[in-house]
Amino acid sequence: MDRRTKYTKKVIKDSFLELLEEKDITKVTVSELCEIADINRATFYRYYIDIFDLLEKIKVEFVKEIQDSYKDFSSDQKTLYDYVLALLQVCSNNKKLVKILFSTKQSSYFLDDILEDAYERCKAKWEKDINNIKEEDEEYATVFIFNGTLGIVNYWIQNNFDKNIEEVARSVIELSYYGTNKFIYNNDLNKKKNSIT
Repeated sequence: MDRRTKYTKKVIKDSFLELLEEKDITKVTVSELCEIADINRATFYRYYIDIFDLLEKIKVEFVKEIQDSYKDFSSDQKTLYDYVLALLQVCSNNKKLVKILFSTKQSSYFLDDILEDAYERCKAKWEKDINNIKEEDEEYATVFIFNGTLGIVNYWIQNNFDKNIEEVARSVIELSYYGTNKFIYNNDLNKKKNSIT
């Protein structure tokens, strides 16, 4: 992709995101987008079929960035914490975009792309570490961990990224491994210890 094409696509994307901050995607028109981006309609249609095709291509690009960030996750050196940290870092680097993606009506489809890839990686690790693991158990554990993870990520995003990525990653890992009981009571005990010292 040459520099001019890259610049044009960036302008279209930035203008599109600006509009999505103000209105639902169904209300965004190509004409309005082109006016803000200062391009003609022919330029838009050179790269995209319509507004929804533009959103789809932005999603695909974002998911690829996430996948690239943890492409070595299956290696012995990588942990679930590394995976979560990589996901959060990409979200932090694309704050405007993720706020919009997590709030659109099509967000479940976007999240499924991430879940499917993460599930395959996690499943491979479990099968390597654990003998005779039941497929049904894998399914239930995966649904719990990854939907919980994405719920936490979504909450973090909706709260304007109020915690640093290391804190959020730690919460995800502790809740995934130990559940709410240890997570809640450990935090309570730590607060009591700090108040005594």
